[in-house]
Amino acid sequence: MSRVYPFDEAATARAVIDDDGTLVEWNEGARRLLGHPAQTVLGRPAARLLAGDGPPAPPTGARWEGTVGLRHRDGRTVPVWLLAHRRPPHDGHGGGWLVVTPLTGDGPPGADDPLAEAGLVQSPCAVAVYDDALRLRRMNDAMADVIGLPRERLRGLRLAEIGGRPDSEELEQGMLRVLTTGQPLDVQTSVHAGGEGRAAHAWLARMAPVRDARGRVRGVCLAAHDITDNHRARQRLQLVNEASVRIGSTLDVTRTAEELAEVCVPALADFVTIDLLDPQDYGGEPPARLSAPVTLRRAAHRSVLDGVPEAVLAPGHTEEYPAGSPQADSMAVGHTIISSVAPGDMLPWLAWGTARGERVRRFGIHSSMSVPIQARGLTLGVAVFTRHRRADPFAADDRLLAEEITTRAAVCIDNARRYSRERDTALTLQRSLLPRTLPRTAALEASSRYLPAARTGVGGDWFDVIPLSGMRVALVVGDVVGHGVEASATMGRLRTAVRTLADIDLAPDELLTHLDDLVVRLSEESGGEGSPGEVGATCLYAVYDPVSRHCTLARAGHPPPVLLRPGERPQLLDLPAGPPLGLGGLPFESAELELPEGTVLALYTDGLVLSRERDGDAGRARLYEVLAGHTASLDETCDRVLHALLPPGGAADDVALLLARTRVLPVSRVTTWDIPADPALVALIRKQAVEQLDTWGLSEAAFTTELVVSELVTNAIRYGAHPIRLRLIHDAATLICEVSDTSPTAPHLRRAKTFDEGGRGLLLVAQLTQRWGSRHTPEGKTIWAELPLYEEDR
Repeated sequence: MSRVYPFDEAATARAVIDDDGTLVEWNEGARRLLGHPAQTVLGRPAARLLAGDGPPAPPTGARWEGTVGLRHRDGRTVPVWLLAHRRPPHDGHGGGWLVVTPLTGDGPPGADDPLAEAGLVQSPCAVAVYDDALRLRRMNDAMADVIGLPRERLRGLRLAEIGGRPDSEELEQGMLRVLTTGQPLDVQTSVHAGGEGRAAHAWLARMAPVRDARGRVRGVCLAAHDITDNHRARQRLQLVNEASVRIGSTLDVTRTAEELAEVCVPALADFVTIDLLDPQDYGGEPPARLSAPVTLRRAAHRSVLDGVPEAVLAPGHTEEYPAGSPQADSMAVGHTIISSVAPGDMLPWLAWGTARGERVRRFGIHSSMSVPIQARGLTLGVAVFTRHRRADPFAADDRLLAEEITTRAAVCIDNARRYSRERDTALTLQRSLLPRTLPRTAALEASSRYLPAARTGVGGDWFDVIPLSGMRVALVVGDVVGHGVEASATMGRLRTAVRTLADIDLAPDELLTHLDDLVVRLSEESGGEGSPGEVGATCLYAVYDPVSRHCTLARAGHPPPVLLRPGERPQLLDLPAGPPLGLGGLPFESAELELPEGTVLALYTDGLVLSRERDGDAGRARLYEVLAGHTASLDETCDRVLHALLPPGGAADDVALLLARTRVLPVSRVTTWDIPADPALVALIRKQAVEQLDTWGLSEAAFTTELVVSELVTNAIRYGAHPIRLRLIHDAATLICEVSDTSPTAPHLRRAKTFDEGGRGLLLVAQLTQRWGSRHTPEGKTIWAELPLYEEDR
């Protein structure tokens, strides 16, 4: 069925002229205007219709208008106003010009013409006209609907008197500006429309001056356009953009939940709660779907009211939500649930929670929206949005906005949760690989601290105190490059390797050489192409002997220790730097110095002294100040060092600190004999050793000691090289027997066969002592054995 348009084609004179200036179209209106039938003008030059001496210059641009004289069929000249439009080529035809002029210019409508007021009264746009005193003269039906009052009663009132609100006064000030300047003005405002209660709409008020025939400003015309939908769309877009910037600024679950609540109040809701699942309740990983009842922990909440008086649960506390509660139901079904108090949707839930029912009645909560917090197929918790100050309930657009923001926040919460879990795992691994307590030794007193990085988490920093033979002790501090579980695992392997190498009494420089080989192999395994440097580390290894008071140190690219001798200022110990571990093939050098009793050694990783605010020299200077002022208690000194050198928010890198104060074993607890090369004198040596035990009050250990001394001295005379020396060291709980000679050959434990005449000596020593071993010295080797001393022995 064709549609009929109420158009009178003859009411407009229309002609089409091609690019050659030839008339190609001529309608009935053109015939009425000039009297020429179509067949007499089509196909002929249009210039023939022009009155005058010659054709005018062709128009330029896409449009032209003007008054020209045209020839009528009866010979007279008719002045005609023409509007010409440039026509682009279409369907293979050339362009040209469309020329039109109206034929219905009958003058203004009369007073009884219904169209005279239609432009004002029946306009769909709200329009009002104010006189030069800014008093209402006329308004249309649309404006009357906006105001909500009969227009015949409002005539003569000012806008501020009609509205009675501050926004009305602002609009009136704008109208006054238009009246005085004669310039139009646009103002955006929020006005409560009539009949809508407390609901407000956004309006664009367009004000223009009303002029008389002489051009004088006689009033102001105000046209109001409802832009509520556009305004709310911009607000929603702005809120989403703000959420993308503000939510997830940290990798902290609680802070991310707080940011979600902060973004949504008051822009979306008057009161917001964020409740999350405890992953440990579900084996460490939140489930994809849940069923009621659900236990949730309050992560954050926020309100437009100070003190969040609507809340019945404090942050950090848990509550079990039953079936029928918005929280449990939305998490169970996996989508948003909107509830209202008026229809009774929330009555079962409010009846179950009397405290919540009381809050709803007190604050006038009328609408609630529960949005499950879901990310990567997992349900993490629920966000509940409620309104009591805003009168409008939650609508479909509010739901989409809440879901969009909550989805963004859910990803951030899940990232923070995963980071926290990985960080906790790495920290647990790190703590398990570090010594829980430092061993108590007669050689030194030690105290330590380890702090993971504030942002990047745990790394590969470690420390250790390793008891060695002969009452000696090893101090170790190291730093593996990188952070996370891999760095912690590598640290554990290196710490184990150091303990193994220390157990065979390697010198510090030799130990670092073997450790460097291990790091190179680890680098090859992790890099896949055998390129060194994929795994890197630094290390400082020191061995202190309380008998000789000598300390031997070597470092592999690690910061040198700080030395504080009694009565002196702290100083940085000058040690050969050595290359970092993992480069391979480069030598390490050791240094030896004598330390008086009470000397404090501070071993640390670079995270302690380096920061964004200061370099290593400034950090060490601060370390000197703290060590110089506080050394009475090493444990207290560790705390003071960390407090003084680390920023309040934590260090950028993980930190390991080890403080050790040296002790000296009294001369009365050490006895040494030079052994002649005569096996017949072994009995005399045994006798002297027993007499020394009597002097120390260790007679109960004489039998075992006599056997061990006899075996070790006999082996040294038979297989070693002179000179030979026997040394007994008495500790509070241990008796150490050492036999040294200049032969580099070390004995090996073996099990003798039935008819063998020898081979049972070291096996006997191993069974009688707590532990035994050998170590190489610059002069040869030392065979040592430790005998435990029990309470009944003393």
